[in-house]
Amino acid sequence: MTSTILIVEDDMSLSEALKDTLELIGHRTFIADDGSTAMQVLEKESIDLVVSDVQMKQINGIQLLQRITNKYPGKPVILMTAYGTIQQAVLAIQAGAMDYLVKPFEPEVLATKVSQFLPLSNHAENGMIAVSDISQSVVALANKVAQSDITVLVTGESGTGKEVLVQYIHRHSDRSEKPFVAINCAAIPDNMLEAILFGYQKGAFTGAYKSCPGKFEQAQGGTLLLDEISEMSLGLQAKLLRVLQEREVERLGDQKLIPLDVRVMATSNRNMLEEVRNGRFREDLYYRLNVFRIEMPALRDRVEDVIPIAEFLLQRVAGKNSTVCPCLSDDAILKLKTHAWPGNVRELDNVLQRGLILHGNGMIKADDLNFEDLHGEDAWQATSDNVVLPETLGSDLRVQERQTILKALVQSQGSRKTAAETLGISPRTLRYKLARMRDEGVAIPG
Repeated sequence: MTSTILIVEDDMSLSEALKDTLELIGHRTFIADDGSTAMQVLEKESIDLVVSDVQMKQINGIQLLQRITNKYPGKPVILMTAYGTIQQAVLAIQAGAMDYLVKPFEPEVLATKVSQFLPLSNHAENGMIAVSDISQSVVALANKVAQSDITVLVTGESGTGKEVLVQYIHRHSDRSEKPFVAINCAAIPDNMLEAILFGYQKGAFTGAYKSCPGKFEQAQGGTLLLDEISEMSLGLQAKLLRVLQEREVERLGDQKLIPLDVRVMATSNRNMLEEVRNGRFREDLYYRLNVFRIEMPALRDRVEDVIPIAEFLLQRVAGKNSTVCPCLSDDAILKLKTHAWPGNVRELDNVLQRGLILHGNGMIKADDLNFEDLHGEDAWQATSDNVVLPETLGSDLRVQERQTILKALVQSQGSRKTAAETLGISPRTLRYKLARMRDEGVAIPG
């Protein structure tokens, strides 16, 4: 699930740079230029973490931290300043800050620190919702797999709930009391991903002012999820393979080997054998990860789950906003059950959130449910001729960009490299855009 981060910084150029960095790795952001505005944002929005400057007018970072701690106990706050001293760092930590960053710092440092202190997603807090026969079969498999330390590869279309299934396996395993750590391989640039995954020593690169453990170390004794593993570059795949084979990791800038006790699970929305055949994924790494594979079924193949999942999502949003949960009318239920759901559960979540805005009198009706059919009825079998968007959105630059990207992918038969060359952008930029599109419920052909 996407996390929401509040950036409090009175230097607008810096705040925009921080915003770009955090959104690049998949987070949602809000910006405040002073402490008072920050408190107003916290009152209106559900913020998972605050990153604040120390040197600000009126209310400085330490004072803001104290106000946040008093009003929102447990809310993680990271402070940053260009005037770092040991005394200030000690004061910040004593006041309740999770950590302290000294400007200037590299994007890798910020990304690692933020991921370290974000709360674990609660998307699977009530367990798997499995009413249909096919979903119950998946849960039965998950329960069996949970009793061992076997490496699991979960595949399925984007938005089906692959991470939810992995979290379910972790919670029902002997490692349930140990950390569950997830990293999205599609949303993070390769140079940042390596530092975040393996950790780094002080001085390993510009901005590495102190040593930081990577995701493998953070998951010691528990489970590490490599989400969308098929998006990882071949070079980094080779380094990951060595870690998995040797069961030990070496931080960037260090020669010390750290033994690992970590269960690794991975997810992908691609045909992994096809990725191996086309040279986009290492065969040896594939067999290292694909010890036991579970296919997460598409939502259209488990119609009986649609309404229970919808009701769970509505209750979650209502509880988050402290509002009464609306009911679904009979015509709304019929509309939800007969939709094809190319974007799966993620699309369902988006549709319901729009319905919550439009509904009245405590009931969501069919007219309150609006679908964005970006590809036609058979989105997963799109061709270059039928990738068509609604005319009402034709003037939207963002939608036009989506259409251009999708057509390039279809024409390149799924080759990201060829599509990027056709679009005139780097493969890394294309990966970012595709990751964002997936998060918004867009089915990616190829």
